Amino acid sequence: MDFSIIIKKAWEGYDASKTIKSVEDISAMVSTNHVYRITFDDEDIIIAKLSLFGKFEHFKEDHRIIHSLSNNLLYPFENLLAKSLLKNNRVYIYHYKYGKTDAWVVFYNPTRILNRLPKRLDDNLIKKLGQQAGKFHKACSRVKNVLPKSSKTLRTDIYSLQQQLEKNERSFGSAMQVDFLKYHCDLFLRNRSKYNMSSFDIIPVFIDWNIGNFSVTPNYELYSRWDYDWFRMSYRVLDFYFFSRVVSDVGDRTVFSYVIGPMMEDRFITFLKEYHKVYPLTADEIRFMKEAYRFFILNYVIKDGKHFFNDQYAKKLQAEAFDVYLPSVDRDFDAEKIIEALKLK
Repeated sequence: MDFSIIIKKAWEGYDASKTIKSVEDISAMVSTNHVYRITFDDEDIIIAKLSLFGKFEHFKEDHRIIHSLSNNLLYPFENLLAKSLLKNNRVYIYHYKYGKTDAWVVFYNPTRILNRLPKRLDDNLIKKLGQQAGKFHKACSRVKNVLPKSSKTLRTDIYSLQQQLEKNERSFGSAMQVDFLKYHCDLFLRNRSKYNMSSFDIIPVFIDWNIGNFSVTPNYELYSRWDYDWFRMSYRVLDFYFFSRVVSDVGDRTVFSYVIGPMMEDRFITFLKEYHKVYPLTADEIRFMKEAYRFFILNYVIKDGKHFFNDQYAKKLQAEAFDVYLPSVDRDFDAEKIIEALKLK
């Protein structure tokens, strides 16, 4: 389908008096989401995002939380987040439904981008990123009480996967693979009760912190952040796996995998030490990092992977989830090594 037709319909619903001159697809081609640069007759430019994945209600809820967050964050993060366009004082989201096509569109002001981090960070940059991540999480925590409520939780997402495993076993692989996934869902739900999770802050987390999603100042302070595909209100440790990938020894890669190894690298411990100085962590949060990773694989790779990633990546990542990612969770992650390095009890 020509999605530019939906984009034009969405804009007509927003402001039909302003005429579109061109719609250019600028998508990264990794996910099934589409991103467009819209140029108008008067040369104004906006960005449109079209999504076919997930639930419209969740998409709308997330963008309203993000809008509230962007308005309530204080200096130096008051202009960090890409702003959605509003109509009647609410984030404008267009819902298109025709035949089998169910899509939604949101418009953004173009984001100002300064510098990207290098593909491989040196020790000083790892420390700087740790400090910045700590400051940003702390700023998000300070405004969490004034944000709209979110209906998604880790538990509801895993319950949803469990239901799908019961209803559509064949779509997840062989009977042995389905049993394997059920085992990891049960393990995640059981292990949650081991930690004092009621003491964990629930804050806005963006999860996908790859270096293509944010820019920094010449002093390597966070400057702008965009791409909200995996945004949710949850525990801050959900962001840590992607930060571990940013600071990993191999650095940013075009062909990617989601191996657990970066979370055990000394480079990531260096990141966490700096983060901990700014926004202290607890031993139970470190222990929960293993479950946050398990959740990421079960929810974003297995449950949503075939809807979110393009077909080539979805097949690759889901095969690796069975062969590499899930078998490594309990075998390769050692929370005590990190807890000792951070001098926690």
